[in-house]
Amino acid sequence: MIVVAVVLMALPFVLFAYAYLVYPAILWIGTRSRRERPAPADPVEWPMITITVPAYNEAARIRATIESLLAIDYPTDRRQILIASDASADGTDDIVREYAAQGVELVRAPARVGKTGAENLASPAIRGSIVVNTDASIRIHPPAVKALVRAFADPTVGVASGRDVSVGDEEREGNRGESGYVGYEMAVRALETRLGSIVGASGCCYAARVDIQRTALAGDLARDFASALIARQKGLRAVSVFDATCVVPRAATLRAELRRKVRTMAQGLETLWSFRALMAPWREGSFAFMLASHKLCRWLVYLSLPLALVGLALGCVVEPRLLILAALALLALLAGLVTFAWPADRRVPLPLALTGFAVISAYSGVAAWVKFFRRQRMPTWEPTRRPTS
Repeated sequence: MIVVAVVLMALPFVLFAYAYLVYPAILWIGTRSRRERPAPADPVEWPMITITVPAYNEAARIRATIESLLAIDYPTDRRQILIASDASADGTDDIVREYAAQGVELVRAPARVGKTGAENLASPAIRGSIVVNTDASIRIHPPAVKALVRAFADPTVGVASGRDVSVGDEEREGNRGESGYVGYEMAVRALETRLGSIVGASGCCYAARVDIQRTALAGDLARDFASALIARQKGLRAVSVFDATCVVPRAATLRAELRRKVRTMAQGLETLWSFRALMAPWREGSFAFMLASHKLCRWLVYLSLPLALVGLALGCVVEPRLLILAALALLALLAGLVTFAWPADRRVPLPLALTGFAVISAYSGVAAWVKFFRRQRMPTWEPTRRPTS
């Protein structure tokens, strides 16, 4: 029994070590023999692009979003701004219509269909050959769009993903752990790009060729993740563009972060399942290895956590000294609950914030797997109400 207990308890740690440490190390070793591709030059004529923003009840910030998009460094006669309203009911659509004279267009869903559904409905209105996707809470640096578009000078590129920079109150908020995770993720994508292709784009800001964007998806799939997989099916690559910076305000509380993580992980699992054929190594080669390592192995960490708890319970029966480990696990859980309930106007100590972030991430992952196995689809979404910037 003790052997079974140890194996079950070790499983999430082994998966975590592989997904977050060994896999990036393999990527790093692989890049040592690869020369960096030369930076693409500006095209003779910038292509027509469409910037799409799915929105649901964004009246509080859609004006600032549109103003920031109008200020992007890109020829005004070569860009279209398209707001896809998911049947907003708070005046969002009226604000968007105020900018019609400046080339901002509105596509409204007659009833709620979710983020991906709204993108599907907006697809026929797209006029650009390249589509830049972003969200209402994100602020794209003015030069970022040109940096994304330059990537498509390489005919093998089908998707170009921006570089997220997570910002927030570093002194007070309980979600400070998100910043470190985002930085780590961007570093992994940079390594994947040097080896050929990333396996998922940043939902905050990414661009895709129009035929990839117009591929209709089920409402419970994540288009940012799916776009890189569709590109692979078409024989194209997805890349991360370091100079395409976008600022991502963090959710100020773990409560808001919890909802976002459950939704994004559940949609990610559905997307991976839908494109599971791309994990066949005999056909997809290194891409299958990267997809399984970057996505599946990370999510398997959360699936193995309940098994680890079972193993811990079994171990405590035959080895009382394991009760110390059980006590530490319980202490971490309590720290997470304290951080989750922490008042938004009070400073969260950093050790508590990091522990809370880890616990909430673990809970979110387990909850996402439960939804996946129960086939609980999540097509509609409540956008993360990040602080306005």
